[in-house]
Amino acid sequence: MREREICDMATVIDGVRVAAEMRERAAGQVRELVARGVTPCLAVVLVGDDPASASYVNMKERDCAEVGITSLDHRLAADISQHELDALIDRLNADPAVHGILVQMPLPAHLDAESVMERISPEKDVDGFHPASLGRLVRGLPGFRACTPAGVMEMLRAYDIDPTGMRAVIVGRSTIVGKPMALLLLEANATVTVCHSRTKDLPAVCREADLLVAAIGRAGMIDASYVKPGAVVIDVGINRTDDGLVGDVDYVSVEPIASAITPVPGGVGPMTRAMLMVNTVAAAAAVE
Repeated sequence: MREREICDMATVIDGVRVAAEMRERAAGQVRELVARGVTPCLAVVLVGDDPASASYVNMKERDCAEVGITSLDHRLAADISQHELDALIDRLNADPAVHGILVQMPLPAHLDAESVMERISPEKDVDGFHPASLGRLVRGLPGFRACTPAGVMEMLRAYDIDPTGMRAVIVGRSTIVGKPMALLLLEANATVTVCHSRTKDLPAVCREADLLVAAIGRAGMIDASYVKPGAVVIDVGINRTDDGLVGDVDYVSVEPIASAITPVPGGVGPMTRAMLMVNTVAAAAAVE
């Protein structure tokens, strides 16, 4: 898909369908593991009662049930101390029946999120946030990849979009999306530019992209003026507005000129959760 004609209608990349296929494959692997006496287990830790976080955790637990992964639910008071949270993570690290640990972000302000992520054993870091996981990605070594960018790569493969030789532009430099996304695309032989709040003439840089990934958390910021005709546009943004969930991309203006585009909802979001299942199964298989 490197050479593209501008089409009357973009290919809509269906994350719901691709995620369902990935969960089905993961379920088959779980059945094989269970037959050998290993039941994959994911410990989910939710601190406080943020409605959005609770909703995400509920969806992840439903995914576990569908795939056959045991989900251990730890819902903690918002005023839990750092010491108490650390002690829980230590217990989960030491429990051989637990294969993956997920601490839902964001945490209340009095807790040190970086310390929490680093405390999780790298072997159980199914979110792919541990410094060791990111370091292995930098070095091109096997390991857990952050779920959202890994999910994007699976979507591209499912739609036969090969990043080789593409000019890829990522808007956003977070350690959970932007930076690992850049590394994964670089590994896939794209030429990668990472943009941020200090990038000069951002629309012009984005218009150079054959593959544009928006991950900035600003509803509808990326409109048609940012997009080269025929580009593949991946919208990682999930923004809650009065009109419901919307992405970082102004879908209405961009869809007519893109060759392929992800919707919000129904695009990257389901893939993030599917990759969590994939990583948890891999963690269980590694200690079988």
